[in-house]
Amino acid sequence: MIRVLAPVAILLLMAGCKSQPPAPAVDRSTSSVARPAAPAVGGPGYYTVKKGDTLYRIALEHGQDYRDVVAWNNMTNPDVIKEGQILRVAPPGAAPATAGEAVVAQPVVTTPVVESRPLDAPGKVAATTPPPVAAGTPPPVAAEGLKREPRGGKVPYSDEAYARLNRPGETVAKAPVVAVDPKPEPKPEIQPEARPEPKPEPKPEPRPEPAAAGPDDVAWQWPSSGKVISSFSDSGNKGIDFGGKAGDPVAAAADGKVVYVGTGIRGFGQLLIVKHNATFLSAYAHNRKILVAEGQQVTRGQKVAEMGNTDSEIVKLHFEIRKQGKPTDPVAFLPKR
Repeated sequence: MIRVLAPVAILLLMAGCKSQPPAPAVDRSTSSVARPAAPAVGGPGYYTVKKGDTLYRIALEHGQDYRDVVAWNNMTNPDVIKEGQILRVAPPGAAPATAGEAVVAQPVVTTPVVESRPLDAPGKVAATTPPPVAAGTPPPVAAEGLKREPRGGKVPYSDEAYARLNRPGETVAKAPVVAVDPKPEPKPEIQPEARPEPKPEPKPEPRPEPAAAGPDDVAWQWPSSGKVISSFSDSGNKGIDFGGKAGDPVAAAADGKVVYVGTGIRGFGQLLIVKHNATFLSAYAHNRKILVAEGQQVTRGQKVAEMGNTDSEIVKLHFEIRKQGKPTDPVAFLPKR
């Protein structure tokens, strides 16, 4: 019986070994540590080119010099951009602040470190504080040997006074009290009658200084003496329009640097853009002639162009003030007329 069962058991063991699937092979050539994702391009500081955009308009809308945008994006031709292209419109490493956004400086709070040392540490003299004295406790008695004044009255020295001190039962006479005559009351002084002071002559009112734009300290002035024929509108006109005649002078509204001269932005004609600081730009459109060049420094009140009607049906000056690239009402910054 045993001879019959032994071959059967061997066959069953061999069949069980063949039925188990082979162990899976694990590829350990790649690391299982997750790698950080590459930073996404876009968001604050970037702009995606849309159909009809020009680099000059993109720079104007973001308050930048178009040459800086060219440099930040390693471009060779500012006239060639493609729809869907992502451009950097803020300096590398700095996200642009939105209009009206304030940066709040948080104070740095430091916790003082108190170093404890033993009182008997070498080289250190510990300051001792006298123990508190309870209320009603008499002052400490002075050490013996210290001289004190007598509590009685003082008399001039004489042989008689010295003899009295040595006689028993006698006392020293007290010093006489000298009465002090009261001081006479001062007589009231007669005050002279107050005469009315002469009124000062009215001074001429000073002329109002050009308005300043908060922390940027831009002193503005009106770019034209013409009449305002169109006001600012959030949904329409992004500036104000001045009427006038062809050739009327156009003045720089504030000190700054010319960052654009040309006709590359549709609807503005001969356009001049002046950058005053990192926050403010001013734009002068539809000029007949521009008298300054890109990169030139201009001063407030300097004649920079002549009024015209390029890309406009009438002769006018279209004037804009842009804060962080956003159009704002120029009247809010210009001095009162």
